[in-house]
Amino acid sequence: MSVSEEIQARRFRLGGRVQGVGFRNFAQHAAEKLGVHGYVRNRRDGHVEVFAMGTPKQLLQLRQALAKGPLMSYVAELNVEPDVLDPRYADDFTIEMTI
Repeated sequence: MSVSEEIQARRFRLGGRVQGVGFRNFAQHAAEKLGVHGYVRNRRDGHVEVFAMGTPKQLLQLRQALAKGPLMSYVAELNVEPDVLDPRYADDFTIEMTI
């Protein structure tokens, strides 16, 4: 495995019209299609948080999908931070409880 293929972790924080529009299901479908592992959840402050683990290429493709969002959404902000790998999410992509 080359450096460019190494699994990395990112935390995405999205704001705008991202709750109540199917965003979590959209994010889960996009991540699963790309082979990315992690989770998505709503935050009580109105944002959506996505924790994702994948190759740099997979994470870039996920970022592009999240920036578009589902049909009824509007992504006004998209912040991305590096994160550490979490073995709890090594095998799938889940929808987590709101925090």
